[in-house]
Amino acid sequence: MVRTHGVCAPASPSAVAAHRLTPLPLTAVALDPSHELGAWQQVNREHTLPHVIEHLESTGVLDNLRRLEGAPEVPFRGPVFADSDLYKTLEAIAWEEARVPEERPWAAFARECVALLARVQRDDGYLGSAIQGRGGEPWQDMRWGHELYLLGHLIQAGVARERATGAGDLLRVARRFADLAVDALGPDSARTDAYGGHPEVETALVELFRHTGEHAYLRTAAAMLDRRGSGALGSGPFEPAYFQDHVAVRGAREATGHAVRQLYLAAGMADVAAETDDAGLRTALDALWTSAHGTKEHVTGGMGSRHRDESFGDPYELPPDRAYAETCASIASFQWNWRMLLATGASRHADAMERVLHNGIAAAVSVDGRRFFSVNPLQVRAGADGTAATSRRDWYACACCPPNLARLVSSLGAYAATGTERQVALHLFGAGTVRIGATTLAVATDYPWDGRVEVSTHGPLEELALRVPGWCRDATLEVDGAAAPAAPGADGYVRAPLAPGTHRIVLTLPMPVDVLDPHPRVDALRGTVALRRGPVVFCLEQADLPPGVPLEDIRIDLRAAPRPGPGVASLRAGATVLAEGVVRGVDGLPASTALPRSSRPPLASGMLPGRIALRAIPYARWANRAGGAMRVWIPVDEEVATP
Repeated sequence: MVRTHGVCAPASPSAVAAHRLTPLPLTAVALDPSHELGAWQQVNREHTLPHVIEHLESTGVLDNLRRLEGAPEVPFRGPVFADSDLYKTLEAIAWEEARVPEERPWAAFARECVALLARVQRDDGYLGSAIQGRGGEPWQDMRWGHELYLLGHLIQAGVARERATGAGDLLRVARRFADLAVDALGPDSARTDAYGGHPEVETALVELFRHTGEHAYLRTAAAMLDRRGSGALGSGPFEPAYFQDHVAVRGAREATGHAVRQLYLAAGMADVAAETDDAGLRTALDALWTSAHGTKEHVTGGMGSRHRDESFGDPYELPPDRAYAETCASIASFQWNWRMLLATGASRHADAMERVLHNGIAAAVSVDGRRFFSVNPLQVRAGADGTAATSRRDWYACACCPPNLARLVSSLGAYAATGTERQVALHLFGAGTVRIGATTLAVATDYPWDGRVEVSTHGPLEELALRVPGWCRDATLEVDGAAAPAAPGADGYVRAPLAPGTHRIVLTLPMPVDVLDPHPRVDALRGTVALRRGPVVFCLEQADLPPGVPLEDIRIDLRAAPRPGPGVASLRAGATVLAEGVVRGVDGLPASTALPRSSRPPLASGMLPGRIALRAIPYARWANRAGGAMRVWIPVDEEVATP
């Protein structure tokens, strides 16, 4: 049975699912466009989404489909999964149409795209412009073909469109393809390799089950998880671990291989576990979470250390300059943690969502919404050779990230809160309103730049739960002007019991500047610190240094405590961090000593220290001015600097 109650969120567990929290309809939360998250949604709507739509045309994504109905000689352009750029865009459009139903500027475009997809879909339901364009047969290359990956994004777009607008046209296309996959690769298939090299379809199939009630989709997702780990995908140029095909999913204990694949797989595991109450999957998920977030996560929330295979790397292998931290991996981490939050109610998952949202994800798009990072390093040296770009690009040959950003940001409100009209929990703090049934909450805050969160409630609400972030110490709580206990429970939330009516709750989260030491096992970061205030990680950028002072020569002097500084309006940043530094340059050294081997080379000409005032900006806003060097982890000056 298709759900019709409101606009369901992107991930909506069924009524019988084993989960702790109940997501709200997407339209229950409206973010204020004059504050951080709402402003990001506005930029996404006015600039990012139109930019993405324009590039679907200019890069051949739409032509790849059009050629199937009249110009087969036109060459295919882009990667084999280029169709997914369109599907993610259609999903973003759907959430925007639900969010602002009175204005639907892309309604005609979406209808035309859906009609095109319906026309070129094969009679048996198969849809994939790369395979169809060359007359190939489906399911012949499970390792690299990305057909199930395409199906996953098509399903998610179809479900979103029907939930948001009531239009079932795209979902009909998606279900025809999904039904073909169930028949060919489902639980009754004899193929041992009936699972994809790039996980993503698993979470989509579960959501299709939730939306339609058709158990075959859930059973197929579960069967694909069960088969993974057999090694049937083969190897070359990467080994089975790259595809998470080296061990059965219930036996997995370490996040490994291609980071995006691992994180999408974990999201699918979480969805299947929620619907089947699978204890083995839950055990594996807990271990994978501990591995990923405990030993392989960058301070920005980014995931992935290696460029060659876009992979996690070993535990504590977190080089800042070689960090891959792909944008899609950050988005996948956000989505996985949302599912873990729904299942467990534990604030650590909302903390992870907040960390990656305000840092790893936000850094991926420029303040004007039209330029993007695919790779998100934590350090860029002057004169970088392009392996870690110093400026965002307007598009990529492999453009998976920009439309992925568009669909996430358009649906941000769905992740802010959970609950019912009597019990509501706030997970992501942003100014705006929450309306569910007869309950209304008005949230006033300048978060993440300020830690005061004021919530005015009206209606039959009996309990408001507010997350106390893991970074916060000494939170305070007021209820109707009176101090209330602010110690969070075991789940990380402080709860305010309320009587039906009107109330005012104020949670204050102190935001001093935290000086973070790296884990001692991270060799690449020894002798450095990072600066964080609230959930926001800061960085030094060449643009804030005097001419002729290389960022590589800067050391931070921690004898003077870093302190909050004013924001930068042009960067849409509400805060900076001010600190004291020392310049210890090496310019002028003879070439023979350019790489000194002694443990403490003597000061020489060109190495005389000098004092300097430092301003660190939010990492999320770097590379929005002149290009140049940047670093999150700052070397600590351990010598007595000359005044």
